[in-house]
Amino acid sequence: MSSAQIFHDSDADLGHRVKWWSGRVAVYGMLILWALICLFPIYWTLTTSFKMAPDVMKGNMIPWVDFTPKWLGWKSLGLSPDTIGDDNTVRAEFLKRFLNSAIAALASSLLAVVLGSLAAYGLSRFSYKFAWMRNSDISFFFLSQLILPPVVLALPMLVLYKELALLDTRVGLILLYTLSVLPIVIWIMRDQFSSIPTELEEAALVDGLSIWGAFVTIILPIALPGMVAAFILSLVLTWNEYFFAALLTSTYANTLPVMVASQTGSQGISWWSMAALAWAAILPLIVIGVVLERYIIKGMAAGAVK
Repeated sequence: MSSAQIFHDSDADLGHRVKWWSGRVAVYGMLILWALICLFPIYWTLTTSFKMAPDVMKGNMIPWVDFTPKWLGWKSLGLSPDTIGDDNTVRAEFLKRFLNSAIAALASSLLAVVLGSLAAYGLSRFSYKFAWMRNSDISFFFLSQLILPPVVLALPMLVLYKELALLDTRVGLILLYTLSVLPIVIWIMRDQFSSIPTELEEAALVDGLSIWGAFVTIILPIALPGMVAAFILSLVLTWNEYFFAALLTSTYANTLPVMVASQTGSQGISWWSMAALAWAAILPLIVIGVVLERYIIKGMAAGAVK
């Protein structure tokens, strides 16, 4: 091989490596930039909870550089190191709101996943006819409920809940939240069940299992990642719900989003308290997302979330 050919191959290989590395740097650079953009609101909320009023107004962002962190926001909630051991009415109210949010979100999400999975399995495996409606029409009917603005339901829900004595109750919130996220669960799980081959159930039926037995022992384990993804999505939506929580509760069943919004008054907005409340509200969702990350990825890879 001539020296010219060697130099030509070396230049081609070098060009290929430069092109490969430049592409990788560009992709990872964009991903890092997007991650910083997505994480910035969380960082801003956390740092605001440690700021004094002048630091908030000036927009100081870097602790120990632009401002000296203080426990002002957490102290107002009774959650700072020097107040955590004392009796505090604000902390007691916060814990009550936190418990209300946790019970309403967890119970409604779990109920929606159970009911939605059953409905989605039926729509993916059996043919239904209700008047002029077929499976596709029924699925669209469920999904179309998301188009309806919540404010349209304000007056009917107020009247209905007053007649049923469900105003300012956790049960009322759980029922309403279940109905609000049920269409999303059905949509997600219908795609999940449709991606599972029917031959698996047929083989289970041949082995002597009933339809319910095949569903519980064969289908559910395969569809578990999609169910977890649907549960987390439902949990996020119900945990952050504000409109109906503010409308249908007043004293006993108020949730955290209502408490966060209440940090405004005639003397202005208590940014540090609002930031501390918001951080305390999103922290459980962050923990759940990290713990169940592998299920979310499996659910997305299986086509559960599109």
